[in-house]
Amino acid sequence: MMEEKTIKTKGIYEGKIINLRVDTIKLPDGREATREIIEHPGGVAVLPVDADGNVYLVRQYRKPIEHALLEAPAGKLCKGEEHLSCGIRELKEETGLTAGSITYLGFVFPSPGYSNEVIHLYLARQLSHGQQNTDSDEFVDIEVYHIDDVIKMCQSGEITDAKTVAAVFRAKAVI
Repeated sequence: MMEEKTIKTKGIYEGKIINLRVDTIKLPDGREATREIIEHPGGVAVLPVDADGNVYLVRQYRKPIEHALLEAPAGKLCKGEEHLSCGIRELKEETGLTAGSITYLGFVFPSPGYSNEVIHLYLARQLSHGQQNTDSDEFVDIEVYHIDDVIKMCQSGEITDAKTVAAVFRAKAVI
């Protein structure tokens, strides 16, 4: 079986969003190696699609890549928070939308080579509009595109955010 056994763990950094640790592991062939691991509480992405097939996305500047990305509304899980509750909260905060119907689309591991982050995906339907209420340090613009155009944008590389691409293709399978 291809499994790596942890021999020891050393905490390197504890932050507000992530922690960093270095694990010494035993490889399947018996040799030792190290793994740098980012611990993340996980998150949720919600793809809101209205009755006409319009998708509500947010454009947000992402400092790590020094670029604004077009993404599904999403956010980090708070300690002890259920992912459905997080998705409902983030959808309302980032877009002002509430959903009369929300469907779980599964989850993805965005970067399992160095992080334990899990992102849960939802499709939101039967949308009602309300007031956007972003965090004080969060600046997002809402953009609306037809689902067919969003699929083309994912295929062409115009949309490059992994959680959004996954949510779009999983949602299309059930719409």
